[in-house]
Amino acid sequence: MTALGQSAGWWRSAAIYQVYIRSFADGNGDGVGDLAGVRARLDYLAELGIDAIWFTPWYPSPMDDGGYDVADFREIDPLFGTLAEAEDLIAAAHAKGVRVIIDIVPNHCSDEHRWFQEALASEPGSPERQRFWFRPGRGPGGSEPPNNWKSRFGGSAWTRVPDGEWYLHLYSSRQPDFNWDNQDIRADFEDVLRFWFDRGVDGFRIDVADGLVKDPRLPDVDPGDETPFSDQEGLHEIYRSWRKIADSYPGDRVLVGEMWLPDMSRAARYLRRDELHAAFNFDFLVCPWDSARFRDVIERTLAAHEEVDAPAAWVLSNHDVTRHVTRYGRDGDTGFAFADRLHGTPVDRELGTRRARAAALLTLALPGGLYVYQGEELGLWEIEDIPDELRQDPVWARTNGADPGRDGCRVPLPWSGDAPPFGFGTGGTWLPQPGEWRSGTAEAQAADPASMLRLYRAGLRLREELPALGPGDLEWLSLGDGVLAFTREPGFTFVLNFSDAPVPLPPHLDVLMASGPVDGDLPTDTAVWLRT
Repeated sequence: MTALGQSAGWWRSAAIYQVYIRSFADGNGDGVGDLAGVRARLDYLAELGIDAIWFTPWYPSPMDDGGYDVADFREIDPLFGTLAEAEDLIAAAHAKGVRVIIDIVPNHCSDEHRWFQEALASEPGSPERQRFWFRPGRGPGGSEPPNNWKSRFGGSAWTRVPDGEWYLHLYSSRQPDFNWDNQDIRADFEDVLRFWFDRGVDGFRIDVADGLVKDPRLPDVDPGDETPFSDQEGLHEIYRSWRKIADSYPGDRVLVGEMWLPDMSRAARYLRRDELHAAFNFDFLVCPWDSARFRDVIERTLAAHEEVDAPAAWVLSNHDVTRHVTRYGRDGDTGFAFADRLHGTPVDRELGTRRARAAALLTLALPGGLYVYQGEELGLWEIEDIPDELRQDPVWARTNGADPGRDGCRVPLPWSGDAPPFGFGTGGTWLPQPGEWRSGTAEAQAADPASMLRLYRAGLRLREELPALGPGDLEWLSLGDGVLAFTREPGFTFVLNFSDAPVPLPPHLDVLMASGPVDGDLPTDTAVWLRT
């Protein structure tokens, strides 16, 4: 863990832990995670060995989309606590050498946001409506949406209001998109950045970072085409202004982009020295369990980031995708796609866990930063049998159940005990926990040297201690088909066996750590760190 006083470029190799607040720890017994719960578990996070915490939105929200429908960007939702508690939590994390990154959601807001309520109460063409994308409809009497854009949550991206106009929402109808051509929006978000920087946050994770600017013509698109509302040139001007604000504060404040772009070189353009500091590597996240595919993603990632002198940001799971223990254990496709979450596909959980352990050592060994999604360090799997009546993700509702949504990766964490709520709090849990988690609680795993938690703790500690796992390059080794291997100087070799049979280890001095038992040859679906 980097000391806060040694801040120069800390983000270039940081290990950052994602806290989905509702599901991390409950401090007041209402069944929902909160800031008090996080603060009570700070020692756990510090002992894990992470450099920073990334908090999902903690702002006031009707929770139509788990907090990503923000009603006020300068307050804390009472469900989670108070602004004073947030300030105290930031200070307490800093005292333990842990930085704090918070979510900012600039693409849209809640329909309960003051500005959207003012827009609804105003006439077509008013300044209040120009902060959003209000447009007349097409067809007889304007009864059809202004264009054919689809919501990423299913259905049309347009909703009609009583006076006949339509407003744009790329997500839920309760999440109207801001119009970033409007100067009120730009000025207000710059003020929001300063508001939280002034309260000590160390950076922002920018939700839908590629989607703020839209083609003002609002043209129809072919299926799958997101060009008019993704990766528009006007975004770079916005992030240059944000970077100036971040750079005006001490301590290397950072901006991290969430951008699901098909072209990695396009994503890297946002990481030029006067724009964002880092962006999630989603090509790595969605990669199926295949040595050649992983090598290709790693090579392309490092090459694209080298062009702009930016660090890669490796990630295996997050609050929007199927947990990788489940993905890696599936019979068939082990990747991920939003178009089909493969819900209900047979899963060999033991296989998925073995591969997840190996993947953890891979991400920890690569140059750049990494993100750990809460529960990943416990080896949690996707909960696919949540009763329909308990599901809360709007994706489930907007697709009429065709897409199970993201609830399965958001089930509250198991901390201790033999039955739900597993120490999450003194009450219940907002989503049901499986009884099978009794053997995988944080308490149980802390006492088990062979557990996933102990693997992450050891890996994060060694990653901090070994000079070879700091900034630098890697050199690939050729050890046969199905084997991913590379060296990093000084004196480090990584090997992961994707093949169907054990493989010999290359020459080495000793084994630093392994994802599973190694007795001679390296077993399949096992990774090893070697001192050379």
